[in-house]
This record gives sequence, C-alpha cells and structure tokens, in this order.
Amino acid sequence: MLRILWLFALVSGLPAQRLEIRGTYSHPKPFWDRGARLDEYSINAVFVHAGSIKPDLIARAKAEGAAVFAEFATLNGKGYVEKHTEAWPVNEKGERAPAATWFLGACPTEPGFRAYRRKQLVDLLDAHPLAGVWLDYFHWHAQFEDPKPVLPETCFSPTCLEAFTKATGIRLPNGTVAEKAQFILARHERAWRDWRVSVLLDWAREFRAILKEKRPEALLGVYHCPWTEDEYSGALRRILGLDLRALASVADVFSPMVYHGRMGRSPEWVGNYVEWLSGRLPDAARIWPIVQAHNEPGVISAAEFEQVMRLGATGRSTGIMMFTIRSVAEDPEKLRTLGRLYREWSAR
Repeated sequence: MLRILWLFALVSGLPAQRLEIRGTYSHPKPFWDRGARLDEYSINAVFVHAGSIKPDLIARAKAEGAAVFAEFATLNGKGYVEKHTEAWPVNEKGERAPAATWFLGACPTEPGFRAYRRKQLVDLLDAHPLAGVWLDYFHWHAQFEDPKPVLPETCFSPTCLEAFTKATGIRLPNGTVAEKAQFILARHERAWRDWRVSVLLDWAREFRAILKEKRPEALLGVYHCPWTEDEYSGALRRILGLDLRALASVADVFSPMVYHGRMGRSPEWVGNYVEWLSGRLPDAARIWPIVQAHNEPGVISAAEFEQVMRLGATGRSTGIMMFTIRSVAEDPEKLRTLGRLYREWSAR
C-alpha cells in the first residue's frame, strides 16, 4: 500500500497523506520584510533556532495562524568545548578530534556539557509557549551534509570510557587511550556501537521528559542525517550513533535533512529517501522532511525547489519545511512557488 501511495503521489503531484504541517525553517523576518503574511501563504508552522525566538516572534506567528517550533542545537560543541576542553571529543588516537569544515561536536557523556544543555532547554521552555522542540546536531561528532562526509571514531574521553565500562561490564586494559580504543574496536565493537546508540537515546529520553513536563502537548522532533542504514558502511549507526527505529520510541517526529544540492544528490533522491524512511519507521512516527531551497552550492531553481518539495511530501510525510525561508523570500519565483504549493495542499 505504501508503494502504491508513493507512486500515486509522484504521478499526481499531490502528497500521499494530508500535510498537517506546512512549515518554514529559520526566522521569518526576511519573509515579513517583503510585506508577506504567513497565513496568506498557508504556512502554519515556523521552525526557528532557539536563540532567535522572542515573544514578538511568537505573537506575530500566532496572529498569522502559525505555531512556533524551536531548533535546539543539542550536541553542537562549538563555542563551548573551546572553553571547557574536558567536553572536546576524543578520537581513537587519544587526541582531540579535529573540527570538521564547520562543525565541532561535544562529548555526550561529559556531565558539565549535558547540564549546560539541560538548563538551556528548561530556560527555553519556561520562556516561550512552544509547539515543539527539534533536536538538531543530535549525533556523535561527525559532519554528514557534504558529498564527502567527515566520519571520525569518537569518543574515547575519560567519561566515555568510564561510562562504557560501567554499562557493559567490559574491563579495559591498562595503557594509553589509543590502546584502549584499539582493544574496544578490535574485540568489543558491537558492544561499543550499541552503547553509543544508548547514550543518545538517554539524552532523548531526558529531554523528552523535560519537554512533556513543561509543555505536555508539545512535540519532540529530530533533525537527522538522511542516510539509509547501509550507506558509508553503516555509518548512520556506526559513527553517528543513530538507530532510527529505536529513536522512534522517544521522538514524535523525524525530519530528515534531505539537502540534495549540498550533498551532491539528485532531486529524485529526496523522494527515494522519504520512501525508504516511510517503510523503516513504525506507523506512529511522523515524518516532516526539510528540503533545500538555499543556493549553496550552486543555484536551486524555483522548478527544482518545487520538485524537491513535492518529493519530500510523498511517502508517509505529513509535514514539510525548507532550508531556508530567507532563501525563498529573496527569490520572487520561489516565493510564488511556495505559496502555490502550500495553498494547493491546504485545500485538500
């Protein structure tokens, strides 16, 4: 049935399901600066970086019929680990993992960093009536958005090695960090990969509990790497630490970051991935992809933008958004395309 719905969507140009969320990503100021209103474009959700959310944003979005969701930079360590080096991820050589092109993660087991993020989440929820929180950068240190991803082995920090030993009962030999890492990867790799998944799940469970205590009706979403489980030798789980089916027991919504241009993929890949994810996640999990409108690298034309929007809305998708609303607002043709699509889909 899923395959039939997906093929129908491709032929008809309509989503396979009703799109409950017609969203945008990034602060809508460039859109508003053009004199546009969210309700005029049938936009009913705006996803904004947590640090950019202010009461006037929420008030205006509400007045124009849109809910506000916060993007929460969960395991992005840049700006923190430079001052708190104990949270810098450690690679299999026992060295600080180099920063990727633009991303630097944090050690997920370092208690100071976790407390820092926990307080940020509590403060955010106390300050604003959000419709949901989306965990971003929710993976072990790596950079996946480029055609040649950066996939280091981490983290072998003292807190990670101690937590791994405590969780598994596996005793590590005396020696250097590099020797301990070699021992783990050579003899206990499966336990290591499973444990790394469990660390992220524990973060998600705690943050969900905080969210539901503060905002019981709010949704917990995840922006995540758009790979299947086989790509890059299973790096989705092996390196990033993401088990999507396991995460579905905690997260309400999955938002694959299907940035086709950035990742050197074809527009058709967007639909292929959404189809794969639709068949992989349990029925209760919602899928709201985020597609690329941003002109980097190269130019995403209005026609190509429409194509990936339509493909992102296939499968079991019940919502969609684009990166970014600024990129759409600055291109009159893309803006017209967005309005036409969302008005069409809201009328179904």
